Amino acid sequence: MSKRHAPPALRNREPIRAVLAQELGAGGLLLEVASGSGEHAVYLSQAFPGWQWQPSDPDPEALASIAAWRAEEGGANLLAPIRLDASQPAWPVSAADAMLCVNMTHISPRAATQGLFAAAGRLLPAGAPLLIYGPFVEAEVETTESNLAFDASLKARNPEWGLRQVAWLDELAAAQGLQRTARHAMPANNLTLVWRKP
Repeated sequence: MSKRHAPPALRNREPIRAVLAQELGAGGLLLEVASGSGEHAVYLSQAFPGWQWQPSDPDPEALASIAAWRAEEGGANLLAPIRLDASQPAWPVSAADAMLCVNMTHISPRAATQGLFAAAGRLLPAGAPLLIYGPFVEAEVETTESNLAFDASLKARNPEWGLRQVAWLDELAAAQGLQRTARHAMPANNLTLVWRKP
């Protein structure tokens, strides 16, 4: 069976939905970058029927899982998944009204996060949100022992991985004309950060 199950998706989907309820407008096209198993795409697209939900991922097995979840449980507003490598300059989407990226920045090369912000600068109109969920390092907040251990384990698996500094994300955003407008504390020492063009 092509369907994948990601246990964190079940744990964090409701907190993410609550943040989206605060940050999303009435509707439009939401591009989900690095959709993984597709479980978030199914759940969140059902929670926000006014939005056309575009899942994406660079991994063929993830795309197969997203397609399987969509076939079994997806609504009319959940679009077929597309292959998208955030680190590449050319994206298969020309515009979006919101972008969501969950648990990608720490398990991908820095180029993927750089590409994510560059695309947000190109694709999003003024006022539209880029929402990024995951564990981060903040200069003014003590990093928990669990996140420090997680960061070390990620770097041991792949030296290009690791928890990203929020200050670095803010620099990437500023270079694209985006400003951070919200910081939402999430369960398990995670954050959802939001940037928008003024």
